[in-house]
Amino acid sequence: MSKSKNLLIIMSDEHQSRALSCAGHPIAKTPHLDALAARGTRFSNAYTPSPICVPARAAFASGKYVHDIRLWDNAMPYLGTPRGWGHALQDQDTRVESIGKLHYRDADDPAGFDVEHIPMQVAGGTGMVWASIRKEDERVYRDTRMLGDYIGPGESNYTKYDAEVTRRTESWLEDAAAQPNNAPWCLYVGLVAPHFPFIVPQKYLDLYPADSIARTKLHPRDGYVQHPWVAKQDAALSSEPAFKDEDERIMAIRCYFALCSYMDDNVGRIMQALKANGLDEDTTIIYTSDHGDNVGARGLWGKSNMYEESAAVPLIVAPPNQTKAAICDTPVSLLDVSETIVDHFDATLEGDRPGQSLYQIAKDAPDPERIIFSEYHAVGAVSGCFMVRKGRWKYIHYVGFAPELFDLVTDPEETCDLASDAAYANRVDEMYEVLCSICDPNATNDLAFADQADLVASYGGREKAITLGASAATPPPEI
Repeated sequence: MSKSKNLLIIMSDEHQSRALSCAGHPIAKTPHLDALAARGTRFSNAYTPSPICVPARAAFASGKYVHDIRLWDNAMPYLGTPRGWGHALQDQDTRVESIGKLHYRDADDPAGFDVEHIPMQVAGGTGMVWASIRKEDERVYRDTRMLGDYIGPGESNYTKYDAEVTRRTESWLEDAAAQPNNAPWCLYVGLVAPHFPFIVPQKYLDLYPADSIARTKLHPRDGYVQHPWVAKQDAALSSEPAFKDEDERIMAIRCYFALCSYMDDNVGRIMQALKANGLDEDTTIIYTSDHGDNVGARGLWGKSNMYEESAAVPLIVAPPNQTKAAICDTPVSLLDVSETIVDHFDATLEGDRPGQSLYQIAKDAPDPERIIFSEYHAVGAVSGCFMVRKGRWKYIHYVGFAPELFDLVTDPEETCDLASDAAYANRVDEMYEVLCSICDPNATNDLAFADQADLVASYGGREKAITLGASAATPPPEI
């Protein structure tokens, strides 16, 4: 991979890494992303720094771990500190703008963009304050179904918003091509699909007939027992018991993949606009997502855990001069995407950050032992959850609960937890030490709870806090 003049970053929401036909998914239809991968590099082991929207995006903006920036949950949005990749570009007068979903606090905050076009931010500038109440005997259980009241064909406020984000991006690219100075630019585009609600135009739903949907793996009705921490987390926003019947459950799966195809079509429109305006030969495209979605695996929906469906993300980098597909198996993170943006423009950002430019990672020899870290301290979590990926091993640490250990080479579907097997005791100990080299999980857990308690107190206490923030999906702005 090599650098070009311009950089276009497209980040969707809740797109699991496997839901790409170019990644071998049995039913996902993503021709435009496949075309991007066919002339770019797909990073096959990419992860989010936190499997929930606001902390993941704050970490991505700043290039730092969630526990370093202490923006733990969906009520702690990015305000522009610490400074991130957008500020680094602004420092050297590189044009940097955004269109669409950011999930920061407010457009008036100095978040690193010259202009934020129709930004989608946290609800009311506060976000889900009620979800910051995480102690098991105090937390809030919502009556509203997380996935929405209706599941099926149609238009939602999210699909309408994405259509407008795409239209604005087409107009932005036309304007950029007409600029007389031909100066380099960086454009960030935030799409919401395939995030629930699971409502999607009929033509995309038709791509996924009911008989194409395979039986969900590790479903509790088949005897699977959820990890105790996961079961407690899921109980706070339980979706599985809320389905009216099996047909509605199948419809939800169909809608998720249909929304992936809807999003893919919007990516295709953006790629066409890039080419139509003569910008394709000077622009590198990065496509990724903030986190994944469980889509019913283990009886789980949404994100908020460290299984591959939730914590792994798609990541494609396509420079204009690359003509053949490449796959980089070195484990990477969205924090590496942050460093890539800085590196792309030869910019400078002060401070220590754990990421590395994807340009360098792709150039170097494959490094399967590269360590990747993720953490979760948000809605439903009765304690902190931490993930370390090293080589074939994935270790998930739950404060106050037994850990999980998976061999992703022999068990890529994570069906067999090895943590309690005495034969793997040394491996568990080794992975725990790797985790402790990044953060002290107990101290980090205590700090998250303390910060969240302070936040709730700042809004007047629990009774006031439980009224603040969207119940599940953040509403988009008026367009």
